[in-house]
Order: sequence, then structure tokens, then C-alpha cells
Amino acid sequence: MKKTVKHYAKELLNIALPIIMGNLGFILIGAGDVLVAGRHSTDTLASISIATAITNCIMTFGIGLIASVSPILSNIRGERKSAKKYFFPTIRFSMILAIITTFLVLAFIPVIDYMHFEARLVPDIKEYMLITAFSTFGAYLHASLKEFLQAFEIVVFPNLVTVFCVFLNILLNILLVFGLGPIPSLGTVGLAIASFTVRYFMGFALLFYCLGLMRFRNYHDKRYYKNLMTIGLPISLAILVEFIAFNSIAIFMGRVAGVYAAAQNLICTLTTVSFMVPLAISNAIAVKVGFANGAKHFEDLKNYSIIGMVMCVGFMMCSATVFCSFPHFLVSLFTKDLTLIKICVPVLYTVSVFQIFDGLQVALAGIYKGIKKTKIVLIANFVGYWLISIPFGYWLALQKGLMLKGFWFGLFFAAIILCMLMLAMLFRYMKKLRLEFSK
Repeated sequence: MKKTVKHYAKELLNIALPIIMGNLGFILIGAGDVLVAGRHSTDTLASISIATAITNCIMTFGIGLIASVSPILSNIRGERKSAKKYFFPTIRFSMILAIITTFLVLAFIPVIDYMHFEARLVPDIKEYMLITAFSTFGAYLHASLKEFLQAFEIVVFPNLVTVFCVFLNILLNILLVFGLGPIPSLGTVGLAIASFTVRYFMGFALLFYCLGLMRFRNYHDKRYYKNLMTIGLPISLAILVEFIAFNSIAIFMGRVAGVYAAAQNLICTLTTVSFMVPLAISNAIAVKVGFANGAKHFEDLKNYSIIGMVMCVGFMMCSATVFCSFPHFLVSLFTKDLTLIKICVPVLYTVSVFQIFDGLQVALAGIYKGIKKTKIVLIANFVGYWLISIPFGYWLALQKGLMLKGFWFGLFFAAIILCMLMLAMLFRYMKKLRLEFSK
């Protein structure tokens, strides 16, 4: 029986909806940090904005490698082979990455003294980075097990854990940042301790769930690690390229004034909330396209790809309408600082159009993950963000005086270019796959 558009959309949403819930929860954890920090002081918000911009650039490399787990295991399942045996190898892989990442974050802390940030912000930046460096083990354990379960299309519990942690994080932030009774007011340090606690809770919650759900035996397969690196390295570098583009803005503007770093963090918090929906659909695309690729079903692969792209772009068009219509209201949810509001509101008009192309590129990235052709994502991101966005945005922002708006113009043009590159290469790969699967 021929499958309908409704069938493919429903299959994608069955996976994507719980992931959307979890992804929104994950971002709302970060939004909770921004909300509490902004209520505490603009300096606190500026400090964590700079600190997270730096640590995210380091930690994202490992997260990108871990993101290869679900498409690889989905392909294995599509080939009708056992994927459950890769449980312990997945955990070992993530913990090795966590050790490396922790040392890298710690090694970067002394460099803060030479980056010419406002002197009053430097101690808080360094303290926040020191504490969050050791939270990497919890964060990577959670990321790896979420990817593992996602490969089996088990997505409800992992994302319920994330939603629960939204409230846990806000509670801990309020208690530790402002203090209550015998608990002293810890400011920026309180935010770091809250993040540390929440990340380990999320990691161990999924670990106990997996151990209760399935029986696992210890297993070693060097080829699995090689595949994770082969597929994951381009994904990781592509995500890193994109993260550096976004977070370098906070670093560049933070050197001008801390309020600009705070503004960039606030804007990224807003945009990332909407981005979590197409990102979840992208994860679903990677799983379903990966399974179809392993099973050599071209029609399923093509239809999941097309319908997934339409869903991502359609949602982001709705999001763009909201951003254009209510910019002042959205910014004022996080801060009452009139200077911050004045900086952020005009930028949101550029951001709203950028989001449409951002939705398309993340859908394309999910397709490429599913067909295990991740190098093109890296190449497109490198060209778009490093060769266009950063230099062009820097020129507009600091040479032409557009400041934060200039950097977002750069991001907008980068998104257009990388979408064009990824679409052109996808048409080529689809023709090749059609011929290969028909043999």
C-alpha cells in the first residue's frame, strides 16, 4: 500500500514531539539561567553570557561527536542487526570525551585575564567556568544516553526528565543566586552550582532508566568508535563552526561592553527556544532517514526528507511572524533594563528572517546525518559562517558601526549561502542513492 504524506508526517512527529518537549526543556533550563541572572544584575547576566559563550564552544565539539550515535545505530537497526550491544561502548566514548573537554575548559580559564573584558566581570567569568567544567561528565552522559535511546525511537522518558529539570534548575537558581534562610546569596557561583547539579541529575536519571529497561552485556568493537569518529567528526566540527560564529559575537561585543554580550545571550535564548522545534524534527529526520538508508528504501528516504524540510521551514515562518510582531514584549520577559531592550528589539527583525533559513539548514543537516554524508554539512557551515558571517558581520558591526545588528546581518547571509550549498549537494546525492538502491 502506498504511504501518504500524512503517514510520513505522523511518523516524524511521533519521534519529534517528545524531543521538542525535551529540547524546549533543555533550552528553558538555559533560559532560566538568563532570567534569574538578569533579575540579579546586568553584570551577572554579562558574566555568564561570556563564560557560556566560551565553554559552549569547547563543550560543543564533544556533543557533536556524540550526536553521531543515533544515526549510526539507526542504520544498524535498518540493516536488521543488533544495536543494543553498543550501550557500554557509547558510555565509554562519551566519558573519554568528557575528560578531554574538562581539561580544555580548565586550561582556558587563565586566558580570560588577557581577553580585555571589563575588569569587574573577570572574577565571575572564571568562577563560573571552573565549576561548570566539571559538569561535563553529567552533560555528556545525558547526551550519549539520549542519543542511544533515540536510535530505538524511545524518546518520551528522556525528554520528561529534561522538562522536570527546567523546574529543578529554576528552583536551585533562585535559592543559590538570591539565598534563602541559611543559604547565602552566591550570585554567579550559584548559577554554576545549579547547572552542575542539574546536568548530573539528568545523566544519572537516563543511566538508571536504561539499566532498568534493557539487559546489557559488556561489548567491545573498535569499528564502532571508528564509525563514531568518521560520521561524528564532521558533525562535531560543523556544530563547532556554527557555535563559534554565534558565541564569538558575545565575545567580540563583550570586549566593547558587557551589555552587548548580555544582549547577544538574551537574543540567542529567544531564538534557540524556537529553533528547538526544527532541531527536534531534524533529529527525527536523521533517525527515519537513517533507518530507510540502512534498509535501502529510497521512496521512504526521499519522502521523510522532503516532508521534514517543509515542516521545519513552515514552523520557522510562524516563529518569524511572532518575532516581528512582538519584539518588545519578548525582550521584556527577560529584562527591564532599558539599555538592553533598546539594543535587542531592532535586532529581532533581522533575526526573524534569519530563522526561516536556519530551519531549512537544520532539516538538511538531519538528512545528511541519516545518509551518513556529514562532510558536506561541515563544508557548508565553514563557508557560510567562517568565510562569510564572521568577517562580514565584524566589518558591519565594528567598522560600519552597526554593532550587534551588523553581526546578525552576517549570520543571515551565511544561512542563505549554506542552504544553497547543502541543497545543491543533496540533489546530487539523491540521484546517486536512487541508482544505488535500484540495483
